[in-house]
Order: sequence, then structure tokens, then C-alpha cells
Amino acid sequence: MPKYIGEAGYQHGSGESLGILMVNLGTPDAPTPKAVRRYLAEFLWDPRVIEVPRPIWWLILHGVILRIRPRRSAEAYAKVWTDRGSPLMDWSVRQRKALQKELDSTLAAPVHVALGMRYGKPSVAAALEELRAKKVRRLLVLPMYPQYSATTTATVFDAVSDALKRWRWIPELRFVSEYAGEPGYIAALAASVREHWATHGRGEHLLMSFHGVPRRYLLAGDPYHCQCQKTGRLVAEALFLKEDEWSLSFQSRVGREEWLRPYTDETVAAMGQSGLKRLDVICPGFSADCLETLEEIAMQNEELFIESGGKEISYIPALNARRDHISFLTQLVLRNLQGWPEMSPAWDGEALKDEWRKTAERAAASGV
Repeated sequence: MPKYIGEAGYQHGSGESLGILMVNLGTPDAPTPKAVRRYLAEFLWDPRVIEVPRPIWWLILHGVILRIRPRRSAEAYAKVWTDRGSPLMDWSVRQRKALQKELDSTLAAPVHVALGMRYGKPSVAAALEELRAKKVRRLLVLPMYPQYSATTTATVFDAVSDALKRWRWIPELRFVSEYAGEPGYIAALAASVREHWATHGRGEHLLMSFHGVPRRYLLAGDPYHCQCQKTGRLVAEALFLKEDEWSLSFQSRVGREEWLRPYTDETVAAMGQSGLKRLDVICPGFSADCLETLEEIAMQNEELFIESGGKEISYIPALNARRDHISFLTQLVLRNLQGWPEMSPAWDGEALKDEWRKTAERAAASGV
């Protein structure tokens, strides 16, 4: 029989609380080939990420990719690494703390926000254990992916499910699948662009670059492409941009298979060749700055743009821990918590403690 995890020394009537699990992609522990190899081995082995028969993919992954890519990726990570570690981890920690602070000031009931990374540390399982230790009985999972894809959001569901399969007592569970067109999210993106223009001036064109996925995922029913288009259109409308003042592209493709088009690197090169001098770029699919935004866009693609005849790419940072971003996330969370006891105006912590005490007494009296 499987071994189910229970709480050591569990006491009936010991209380309960509300938990929020924030999840982002993840990062290596260090910008070294060894750490990157360990991270990529976990990330690229996920069948949601790479939909290739496992025996074939194992040979490709371990025979080719993990022999070559870790060193190259480690060099890229080293360019953006900070004293606080990887940018993605740094911003994710700040987002967690900021969301915790906002919820603490909004709710009378106790709420615990934990951070998990889909690949690497802290793992989703470890974050769930952190919440279980705080007696979380109602859990909202918040993947930090604005647009849904099986390669991202669905993998979070897999990780949460895999961890909870071993729990003896499963909490009530809710899951945020996407927020691609949420007004608060669009408003925060548009505000970040306006503020960037006010500080750095405005370029001749705004490019919105999203992470790419193979085109066959779209044809199989993945809604990611459509939701990226929706986000781009709504941001352009919020900024009152004309059709020729903005465009949308997809970055980070690998391999020879066709991915979602148009490709960011080809788009950037073509714009440089067309005589465009300054190109503004924002990445609305990333909730926090990371390797793909800071190194791929702000470094690699700027170099490509200049080589093609342009002068400058002005990268507009991700929303990170901006106040309007955290405010939006707070409202998104609160909306998804509706109907749970902690959201009731009549919530009474002292009365609940009394009820828990009575429950413990009844359990003891019954011989438990």
C-alpha cells in the first residue's frame, strides 16, 4: 500500500488556515554548468514541455542537449546573476512578500503565502509542506503565468497533484488558470509602458514578445497563442496605438520544428534592416524578469538589432513587484477566495478558536 503523509502528532481540533501557493518556472541554484544541467534535466524531461516519445527524447536529452547546453546557458545566466541570486528568484521572493503584506492588511483571517518553483528549488512539494505545517485547509494555487499553456500552467497542476496524492488529508483546492485579459493586469502593463516612455523617451515601434511554443501545440488545442494575441491587442488599445505602431512576436525557440510565428529574432532583424533606429520591447507573458527577458531580449536581440542597422532596443521591464501589479494580484486572489469562510464579514477568529477547543474536547471524550 502507498504511504500517505500525515501530520506528526496530529491533534483533532488543532485549527486551520488559508493558504496561497504562488508558482513560477524556476531557476538553477547557481550560474554554473553543473547547476544548470541539474535544472535543465528536470525541466526538459517534463512530458508537458517536450511532447516527444520518452525513449527517443531520453537519448536526445542525455546524449546531446545536456552535454552541450548547460555550459552555454550557464554563461548566459552569469550575465544576469545578482548578489541576491537569479533575477527570477529575487523578484518571485519580493512578489510573495508583497502579496503576503497586502493580504494581511486586507483580511482579518490569517493567510499564508508560500512560493514554489516548478523546477528547481524551492519545489512545489516543499512549498505545499510549508503550508501544511501551518494547517492550511483551503488552498488557492496561483501560477504566475498570465497566459495558459499546457507547457506552463498545466505543469503546475501536475506538480500540485503529484504532491497531494501522498497527503492523508487533502485541502479544499482552487486553481487560477490564466489572467491574460484581466483589466488590472492590462492596466499595469500599459502603465509600465507609459512610465518607461516618460523616463526614457518613446521609440518608433513597440514590440510585444512572448515566449514561444511549437506550432503543433496550438493545432492540438493549446490556447496560449490566442491568449497572447488577446493580451497584445488589449495593451495596444490601452495605449491608443495604431496598427503600424506595435507588433507581436514569439521568442526562445529551439530545435528545427516550427514554432509560433512571427519569431522575435527575425522580427528584430527585419526592423533593423528597415531603417528603424529605436525599438521598444516589452514581454507581457513574463510576470517577473528572468533570463529570457534580461539576456535574450535586452542583450542578444539588441545586439542583433544593431547588427541589422538599428541603434537601440529599449527594454521595458516586467511588472515584477510594481505596486499596481501586486494590487492586481491581490484582487485576483481575493476574487478567487469568494465563498470561503475567511472572506465572510462575520469571520470571528476567537469564536473559531473556541470551536476548535470544543472539537478537541469532544475528540478526547470519545476516546480519540
